[in-house]
Amino acid sequence: MRQQLASFLSLFGSLSTLICCALPSVLVTLGAGVVVASLVSALPWLVWVSYHKTWFFWIAGFLLAVNFILVYRPQGKVACAVGGGKACEAAKRWNTLLLWVSVALYGFGFFMTYLALPLRRWLEP
Repeated sequence: MRQQLASFLSLFGSLSTLICCALPSVLVTLGAGVVVASLVSALPWLVWVSYHKTWFFWIAGFLLAVNFILVYRPQGKVACAVGGGKACEAAKRWNTLLLWVSVALYGFGFFMTYLALPLRRWLEP
């Protein structure tokens, strides 16, 4: 239960970084600034989330670290209470998949938020 909760929390934390920061950057890069303006007018809380993006990245990173510990810790004495071996393996596969999807979303959000603009400025002639 703890692994599943940590997986879902880290996934939603990564999605929040993607929504607040990466999605608007990608849309503006693709020339869809009007879409970003429409999103901000329809969802005004996006401005608040973007203003506090550092906190979102720190919290999402912490949740991902906790999830890594829960997924990749030595299993030792931990036993699966539901369904035996096959259920344990299926749960571990899903938790691992959610973890890596969360890491990919977090990485993309981090790149678009903190690295894309400096990289673009550095590459300009």
